[in-house]
Amino acid sequence: MKKYDFLVIGSGISGLSFAIRAAKYGTVAVVTKREAAMTNTSWAQGGIACVQSEEDSFDQHVADTLDAGAGLCPEPVVRKIVSDGPAAIQELVDWGVEFDLKKAADGDLEPALGREGGHTQRRVLHHKDTTGREIEDKLLEEARETEGIDLLEHHFAIDLITTTKLGLDSESRCVGIYALNEATGDVLTLRSDRVLLCTGGAGRVYLYTTNPMVASGDGVAMAWRAGCEVANMEFVQFHPTCLYHHELKSFLITEAMRGEGAELIDKDGRHFMKEYDPRGSLAPRDIVARAIDREIKKTGGPCVFLDITHKPAEFIKDRFPNIYETCLSVDIDITKQPIPVVPAAHYQCGGVKTDVNGMTSLEGLWAVGEVACTGLHGANRLASNSLLEGVVVSKLALANCLETFPASHSSEAIDLPEWESGDVSDVDELVVIYHNWDEIRRLMWDYVSIVRTSKRLQRAATRLQNLRNEVQEFYWNFKITSELLELRNLVDVASLVVESATGRKESRGLHYTLDYPEKDDAWQHDTVLKK
Repeated sequence: MKKYDFLVIGSGISGLSFAIRAAKYGTVAVVTKREAAMTNTSWAQGGIACVQSEEDSFDQHVADTLDAGAGLCPEPVVRKIVSDGPAAIQELVDWGVEFDLKKAADGDLEPALGREGGHTQRRVLHHKDTTGREIEDKLLEEARETEGIDLLEHHFAIDLITTTKLGLDSESRCVGIYALNEATGDVLTLRSDRVLLCTGGAGRVYLYTTNPMVASGDGVAMAWRAGCEVANMEFVQFHPTCLYHHELKSFLITEAMRGEGAELIDKDGRHFMKEYDPRGSLAPRDIVARAIDREIKKTGGPCVFLDITHKPAEFIKDRFPNIYETCLSVDIDITKQPIPVVPAAHYQCGGVKTDVNGMTSLEGLWAVGEVACTGLHGANRLASNSLLEGVVVSKLALANCLETFPASHSSEAIDLPEWESGDVSDVDELVVIYHNWDEIRRLMWDYVSIVRTSKRLQRAATRLQNLRNEVQEFYWNFKITSELLELRNLVDVASLVVESATGRKESRGLHYTLDYPEKDDAWQHDTVLKK
């Protein structure tokens, strides 16, 4: 057993910014299941939304967020995160993050702000079209140089350890985790009274997604198994514009491109978005994704197109160099050709239920970022609010950690039992794991994606229950591997999404069902589940 003052699971913007700040108060372990840089943060293209100009205001940013959230965003939470944004952005800059600048009228440099769907002002700070990678690289560099931080790469968090599981307290609290060292196959016991979940989302629960392979819902699944409340899992955001190409199936075409004037068109060049919303291609993501889904089904075509060819070629190459080079690698010159695009699973608006400080319903456990549900995103996330939430709420979570367990607090002497594998054998049928993984993702895409029905949801629930039984049998009878752990988490999270969607008898934000196509004020509340 190894003890730490702070235990962070995940190495994206939330986990690393928390760890860097927390190292001033004690020892920190950052546990991450792959290389530290392999996070959803690294894949974020568009930017980070924050009020930065005189034309903008906190009130306008709050209003845009509330509008996108379709009635489920608590305004105090939104206002706190938005108003704390500028100070958090300054911290990122102090840690070396470089945002694009431009010359102001007086000759001084100022942020080059972008605009995305749902925003009424330009307020998106960016680093070309690789903002997330810039943030991840600079935070990782800072974390590696900060004394007191242990970065445990290729360590897969298996489960949270609670006092209830240990038979110690009637009031459960989190006291550590078990983590698989993928290099050795050993399971480590890590002890701390301050555990922070920053594991990102669950995009890989769907067949088509913009997310990296690590996004398998690990944090939500662990927290739910430990007895935490989970909220609003039915609200899964489908990004409207994922590149449609057989070689590059998960490549995102950032919304910032539409913010710079790109238009959605069909194969005949028709601009169809005004038929669905007066804001056209700059409507919020839920509206745009459903419109594209409708156009594809109506025309029978495999995709629609995003056209930015009317902009100067040099502007396109300078503003979107990563997208330009990536598309060119598959013979699509975006300065001359429209980009074939389809919607794909992108972001979960629900997660482990927390307050604005990241505090969960389980004492000793905090959750920040996409794994958590503060309420900021409501029923539909406003573009580029996610990185903002991660860097702001991680700061609030640290303050709350130190209030709950002051800096002088030392984890009490609880001897956590070592992991016991029992009478298990090596997995000799990986094909079964891969088949189940594939089946989960296909059934979620077919039955629980952009447009849903009660009948499809029931079919998904029935099959998922059978799959959960199969996965549990595997888990208890075979030696654990990262593939088995991810499958276990995927089936749990998929089941939570289906249960939440089945319970909401209306259409709101990202949850659209043909059986209840209208919004119903009686359902203007969170969907909360607890094991």
